[in-house]
Amino acid sequence: MSSGTGITDADGRPVAVTVTTGGPAPRDPAGPAPRDPAGPTPATPEEDSAPAPRIGIRLEPPTGELLWSCTPEAARELAAELLRAAEETENAPAGHPVTVEAGRLRRGDVRDGDRAMTVESARTDGSTVHVTWKSGAGRSWTQAYAADAAITLKRRLPEGR
Repeated sequence: MSSGTGITDADGRPVAVTVTTGGPAPRDPAGPAPRDPAGPTPATPEEDSAPAPRIGIRLEPPTGELLWSCTPEAARELAAELLRAAEETENAPAGHPVTVEAGRLRRGDVRDGDRAMTVESARTDGSTVHVTWKSGAGRSWTQAYAADAAITLKRRLPEGR
């Protein structure tokens, strides 16, 4: 991942994200500390086993660097939670319908109505906007609207998507 992922800090500034696989946690790139040269100490069961594999996560906001690590299992759980939240966010209806001018429609906008209709594309030709819609069943069609025609949307994706 890189800073072009759309991940931002609380102030909306881009945050570079680096994920590393295998090996030690990101804070310890050299691996475990060397053993005491004076001689080995009695080993505990934890010291005899190899360290569990880790996933390193480095976040680099403008204010500094954050280093995290987790097990592969925890990484999968985090990924599943992020995927669930993304789908829930994208599929949740807005608190109330939003009305926009046809000339401002964006790919992914969902028309308010009985049947799901999603904007596949919108092309402006002078004062006319040609909108290609896609139904929940997968059919596509194009309709022409005056650029200032009011279109009521059930859901509007954020800018830049």
